[in-house]
Amino acid sequence: MKAAVLQHEWRPSATFEKLRLRARLLANVRRFFAEREVLEVETPLLYPATVTDPLLHSFATRYTGPGAPAGRTLYLQTSPEFAMKRLLAAGSGPIYQLGKAFRDGEAGRRHNPEFTLLEWYRPGFTLAELMAEVDALVRQIVGASLALGSTQYLSYADAFIRYVGINPHTASVSALRQCATQHGITPPPGLTDEMRDGWLDLLLTHLIEPQLGRPYDTLAPLFLFDYPPSQAALARIRPGNPAVAERFELYIQGLELANGYHELGDAAEQRRRFEADRVTRQAAGLSVSPLDERLLAALEAGLPACCGVALGMDRLIMLVAGVSTIDDITAFPLAYL
Repeated sequence: MKAAVLQHEWRPSATFEKLRLRARLLANVRRFFAEREVLEVETPLLYPATVTDPLLHSFATRYTGPGAPAGRTLYLQTSPEFAMKRLLAAGSGPIYQLGKAFRDGEAGRRHNPEFTLLEWYRPGFTLAELMAEVDALVRQIVGASLALGSTQYLSYADAFIRYVGINPHTASVSALRQCATQHGITPPPGLTDEMRDGWLDLLLTHLIEPQLGRPYDTLAPLFLFDYPPSQAALARIRPGNPAVAERFELYIQGLELANGYHELGDAAEQRRRFEADRVTRQAAGLSVSPLDERLLAALEAGLPACCGVALGMDRLIMLVAGVSTIDDITAFPLAYL
């Protein structure tokens, strides 16, 4: 974020050159999916349930109009996933959404509490096929602006072993905490020994992510895949030793751009995971939203076998624009409100 903003400054943070680039890239996204006959949809930003992930935080508001005389809590969505899955279960076929998402407590050089998210779902796709489509989309969007190198693939476990010297599937919380201390990393307030995934995420963001997608002096997409099952509340689990979640993330030059899943379609298992997340949130003193019973009913009715992914458009635009802060490609970020 820029060091200071003059009091009552009303001009946009980004130049019009950057805003025109942003408009062109968003148009390229819609062109990409139109060519593949993927339907663009819109779902509510205000929704009666929200993410259960203990590492994510939602904005809540209160509706007091007709239909809710005593008031009703609604949440600005961190992702349109719940409503989009209801469309998939109703027979929509392949769909995408390009619009705003919201996350509380996230502001900085790469974060704004309100941001632009591209999310899409592909019935019948394998995770490998979706990764290939993500790669194709990124390459088409950046076009002649950036020359991308060969795509790389690295498992979550191999990344930890290579860059930290720890097996993330077997390491104790004590070992993870000791590693953070050795590297001078201060854990955020509220990170307890019961939040093992929080410690893994701390090491990932501080020690591993900066290394991903950085071969020599080229820009090369890197897919990190096969996450611990506890880090994919909405993904299928592939049995094995160890079992892993069918999840991937895309990085370029250490910048996380996308997060994809082979989607979980088992309503009973989804309910169990939601409830486990709620227990973790309560133990950490975090807010807990109601379960999305309509989503669970949709899963019970039958979600088609599919893969889905969310891609942060602001970060991709930053990459193409060659800037290091989200403020430079956003008209009015948090500091300019």
